[in-house]
Amino acid sequence: MKPSIATKLAALDTRLKEIDARLADPDVTNDLENYRKLSQERAEIEPVVQSFGEYRKAEGDVAAAEEMARDPSMREFADEEVKSGKARVEQLEAELQAMLLPRDPNDEKNLFIEIRAGTGGDESALFAGDLFRMYSRYAERNRWQVEVMSASDGDAGGFKEVIVRIVGRGAYSRLKFESGGHRVQRVPATETQGRIHTSAATVAVMPEADDTGEIVVNPADVRVDTYRASGAGGQHVNKTDSAVRLTHLPTGIVVECQDGRSQHKNKEQAWRILSARIKDKQEREQHAKEASERKSLIGTGDRSDRIRTYNFPQGRVTDHRINLTLHQIEKIMDGDMGDLLDALAAEHQADQLASLSDAA
Repeated sequence: MKPSIATKLAALDTRLKEIDARLADPDVTNDLENYRKLSQERAEIEPVVQSFGEYRKAEGDVAAAEEMARDPSMREFADEEVKSGKARVEQLEAELQAMLLPRDPNDEKNLFIEIRAGTGGDESALFAGDLFRMYSRYAERNRWQVEVMSASDGDAGGFKEVIVRIVGRGAYSRLKFESGGHRVQRVPATETQGRIHTSAATVAVMPEADDTGEIVVNPADVRVDTYRASGAGGQHVNKTDSAVRLTHLPTGIVVECQDGRSQHKNKEQAWRILSARIKDKQEREQHAKEASERKSLIGTGDRSDRIRTYNFPQGRVTDHRINLTLHQIEKIMDGDMGDLLDALAAEHQADQLASLSDAA
């Protein structure tokens, strides 16, 4: 183990002892916010310290086995112990390095997915609808809640644009690498000569901003317009100014919501989406500033990047960022995205580990 990593682990061991001492103080509950923070920090540190203890014990077992091997009568047995012990040490070292990787503070949050039809006309809107169904089915498999915040229907079906809120523990951590350009290659239902067409849609995944003031939006910076909703919805839709448009003047971000039955509901949803978009913009700008020579292959979140192609005639899905092709398009489009998302997460972790090793 590199000395710098061992030093970090030893510091965490010391920190855990400090936290335990403070939590044992009867007066600690006088400041409930501080108590909550200490308890949360302890919950994060304890598994790392436990694994570090197992690592040091495994190192001690190897040293004892090597000492035993000096006795000719015990050498064969001791050599086996050394071999298995070193394998255990390597395994624990890899686990500890993964535990030391910086955690994304947004990983456990709910999220918004915005899907917009791109080039390809009606076929693009249909594809946007297919992506909406794919993510919705994946959320259902994980027992997450799916809420349509805003939708603009395509002329022939699907969506010109749809914004979805997904509520569930760890939702953002699983879907955060979906932002970018998605391309589809298939024969449209309207194609009479069987020609394959290519169309596209863009996806933006944004963590929901906390209600605890994580993103503070000055109401004076936001223009609020109300208007009559259009589209399906019965007689009520066109009788009241229930639709809401928010314009954040400093950034030019515009959010429209008209799916709710009341202006109050639409305004509440629009503010949620606006906060998420501002948070997303701030974080992407910060990531751009921090970009170094080692840039994560899948962590850019650039909307203009073409990240994936869905080829229906060949039954394959290709993620261009990690050169992964899976011949399981029907499963994936039905929301069985586990293999795809696991590969993206593994690649991201490998990139982080490489960065950690370089810095160590």
